[in-house]
Amino acid sequence: MLETISTIPARLAAVTGWQRWLFAFVFGASAVTAQPPFHVLPALLIAFPGFVWLLDGASSRTSAFGIGWMFGAGYFAASLYWVSNALLVDAARFAWLIPFVVLGLSLGPALFIAAMAVLARQFWSRGVGRAFGLAASWALFEWFRGTVLTGFPWNPVGNVWIVVPPVLQSAASIGVYGLSAITVFAAAAPSVLGTPGSQRLSTDRFWGVSGIAVLGLIAIAGAFRLADAPGETVPGVFLRIVQPNIAQRDKWLPARRASNYARHLQMSGQRGNGRITHVIWPETAVPFPVSSDDARLALMRRVVPLKGLLLTGAVRLERQNGRVARVWNSLVALDEKAHVVALYDKHHLVPFGEYMPFREFLPLDKITAGVLDFSPGLGPRTLRLSGLPAFSPLICYEIIFPARVVDTDDRPSWMLNITNDAWFGTSAGPHQHFASATLRAVEEGLPVVRAANTGISGVIDSYGRVIARLDLDRAETLDSELPLAADSRTLFSQFGNIIPGVLIIFMFSAAGITRCR
Repeated sequence: MLETISTIPARLAAVTGWQRWLFAFVFGASAVTAQPPFHVLPALLIAFPGFVWLLDGASSRTSAFGIGWMFGAGYFAASLYWVSNALLVDAARFAWLIPFVVLGLSLGPALFIAAMAVLARQFWSRGVGRAFGLAASWALFEWFRGTVLTGFPWNPVGNVWIVVPPVLQSAASIGVYGLSAITVFAAAAPSVLGTPGSQRLSTDRFWGVSGIAVLGLIAIAGAFRLADAPGETVPGVFLRIVQPNIAQRDKWLPARRASNYARHLQMSGQRGNGRITHVIWPETAVPFPVSSDDARLALMRRVVPLKGLLLTGAVRLERQNGRVARVWNSLVALDEKAHVVALYDKHHLVPFGEYMPFREFLPLDKITAGVLDFSPGLGPRTLRLSGLPAFSPLICYEIIFPARVVDTDDRPSWMLNITNDAWFGTSAGPHQHFASATLRAVEEGLPVVRAANTGISGVIDSYGRVIARLDLDRAETLDSELPLAADSRTLFSQFGNIIPGVLIIFMFSAAGITRCR
């Protein structure tokens, strides 16, 4: 049995043709099981050594590209399958797009991993240099993926650690990309143990477990950080998060809008019921223009707490000559008289969802309601409102972008993420979205309050600890105090992706030195 297992690296390296691509696809898909909601972390110890051994057999850049592309296709097909759910909301118009979306969202982002494999292969050597080169290249191209063409940093490998809070704390220094680099190194390093013809068994054993040892040291340091972490809250602030659980296919139906709105009002209570100071509704919760519907605003006044606020998602319109000329996906703050006291417009819009890129070449409609594309806001902002510490509003997937979630010139004390994940049902998507919110809390050292139409809503402190949450597919309210920000700024909040960049350079250097030796 052991003899058979020991031949696996050589056999994988010798695989050619469609079988090589199939193995790469399966290894990529298996790596996703370490992500939420599954959290099978040992799967990484199968996926990445398998990936390394397949690349051992790549005799050219073209073959390395193909192996990386198929590994990436498996990774993103398993990561993003749930996007198809959004096309079933209006199946008559969009269901025919599902095959194209599945292929596009698997093969498209996989090009980053294909290019990564070509780069990593330049640092290839028999020993641990492969793991250093792969880890550095992976993290570098994760950063590229999160930046190029507006960016899409969904499911970076570092997100797997949300279930291990001590390891998660390292994101306060090295961010999720740095955590991804260390994770890929730790997962790929055991491939050294399967190197055929090794003459340095003791050295290889050391390097084979070195990544796991590094994670252990990180966990110890993180445990000490958590031991000293305070659990204090902002005095006099009591939040009510409303999770109405309205299915997307019902959300904008003319016959359902009144009842949907009534559900938000009923769940919010009267004037905060004497204890709540601020009520929070999710993205696009208000089904009418908040500046022009006096009758509905009168109903809204009943739920705004005395001397408090209602913070809600709403669609904001601008009219010219009696016609709607521009539209924004906004967060609106209303006082106890239902006066608008603050606005924030979403600036990082979802391609194909909120606007159609290359509209002159693609004769397609965006999948959200309305014929107009949404207009982008001006960028990250800090809102300062009565009775609340200053906060950074983030709508939907704006929370997934490392180092781009706060105004660095006007730093807030917490982040508010309102979203509508009803598009994706009870799939893995909302779990992955919540994981990204958790990483941003640790990176920035700021609490995150999250209101989601169908879940997952919650309150996350500045150490990534979930103080309270509402699970998927439940119509409930969540009452919570607001955690205080960390006592001091994190290294990541001060230097951003510079620190993971230095770590990537170090790993490339180690790979180069190993290759030369």
